[in-house]
Formats: sequence, C-alpha cells, structure tokens
Amino acid sequence: MQPIQLMPISQSTGIKPRPFLKWAGGKGRLLPELIARLPERFGAYHEPHVGSGALFFELASRGALSAVNLSDVNPSLIDTYVAVRDCVEDVITILRKHQKKHDRDYYYLVRAIDPSRLSLAGRAARVIYLNKTCYNGLYRENKAGQFNVPFGRYKNPTICDAVNLRNVSRALSGVGIERRGYASVLERANPGDFVYFDPPYHPLSATSSFTAYDRSGFTEDNQRHLRDVFAELARVGVYVMQSNSDTRLIRDLYADFCIDRVYARRAINSKGSRRGKVAELIIRNY
Repeated sequence: MQPIQLMPISQSTGIKPRPFLKWAGGKGRLLPELIARLPERFGAYHEPHVGSGALFFELASRGALSAVNLSDVNPSLIDTYVAVRDCVEDVITILRKHQKKHDRDYYYLVRAIDPSRLSLAGRAARVIYLNKTCYNGLYRENKAGQFNVPFGRYKNPTICDAVNLRNVSRALSGVGIERRGYASVLERANPGDFVYFDPPYHPLSATSSFTAYDRSGFTEDNQRHLRDVFAELARVGVYVMQSNSDTRLIRDLYADFCIDRVYARRAINSKGSRRGKVAELIIRNY
C-alpha cells in the first residue's frame, strides 16, 4: 500500500485541477470533513459515483494517489470524463464555438441535439456547455435519457475554462474511467484499497427526492443493496467511506459502522431560502 501524503497545495504537484462540472450533491463544501477521515494508508482509489469528482481532484492535486478507478452509470458523464482525459484540446475548441454562439435560442438548439450523432469531444463539449448554462447547474435526465433542464439566466457564464480543463486532463492521465454500476467495484477493489461512495442521497422527505442524474434513478432498494456492497468490501479488508443524508433508514442500514454527523451547505435547491446547511452522514468501516 502507498502512504497518503496530504501535502499543502503549494508543495504538491503544482497542478490544481478543480471539478469541471457542477453536479448536484458535489462535495466541494464537504472536503475538509472527508479529508480529515481518510484512512492513513491505502492502495488504489475507487470512486463508483464519480459526479463532480471533488475528492478525487483534491487528492490528485496533493499527490496522494497511485492507481485510480472512476466510474458511474451515466453514459454522458463518463463520455465527458474520457474526452477531457483523451482529447481535451478538441473539447476546448468546440466549447469556444459554443461560447461565441451562446444565447437562449442556441441553448435549446444544443439541448435538442441527439448526442449519438456527435463525436466523443462533441458530446463532452455539449455536456459541459449545458451544465454551465442551464438552470442552477442541475444535471437531470427524463425517462428517455434526455437532458431536460431549462435555460439558466446567467449574465456571463464561464463556458470554456481552458486552463482548468487542461489541468483536469493531466490529473486524469492514466486514470481508469468506465461506465459501470457501483456494485462492480467488488470486482476491482483489493484489500487495502480505498473506496469512496457518494450515491444519490436518500431523500429527507417524500418531496425532497432528487435522484434523476440518470434515467434509472436511485431507489430505497438501491440504498439497501449499496449497504450490502459496502459491507462486503469491509469484510474483505477494503477501506470504505460513504457520504449520505442523515435519515433513519441510512442510520439503521449502517448501524454496525462508524457514523459521523457533519454539516454542509446545499447549493442546489429550487428555493434559494433552502440552500443552507444540512446535516449529512459520513460512514466508514475503519
């Protein structure tokens, strides 16, 4: 196993990649709590619900990772990560074209495009463009797998951050990126590895549910199955950490593990008044 060396950024790789997508439930605000609870040493790093990848990018910038596997069930998200890793200059070129043409009508024109007709770089640039210009930076798919978020009224959105995209591409170099379900980590993680789960959160109430990052959603049955995967990884000696909402179901499911209650500001809500600090759980087997 390789030791974690959480160096100050000024002493690290010199590259500070930041999440290039705004993702509901992104962990930027929770990073200090997560960093404080990392295992002292671990082998490969696995993130099966990669989303914005905030923890991965922070650890990569600190030179704390060796082998890395990132995965998610959302094909658009995975295509975007692969394209930024493998052909970032093409993505930047297309994003700059989107930036020049951006307005309300153009947004809906791009949203209506069938992504299967685009190149890999074109699909990635479409996802990034829509993410930077849609309402509240919210990624959501309907049952047909179509992005359906309305236009966001931003005065001057940053559509193409070429410097950060190049830094992200460097951070992703050599990283395994695959479209896989969370349970597939059982096939890859070895004793001493570290797995960080950041699933769609269990809803705090019947009206607060948001699990539509992908057309299939994330149900209570998924939460129970995820607990089984978590427990099996723990049984074979993998370090496992998970973020989730502070609900009775989640506390009951993980009663046999270490549970810490923390607070993080939620940035995505249809009502600005509800974007305050909310209790969340960080669950570990170590």
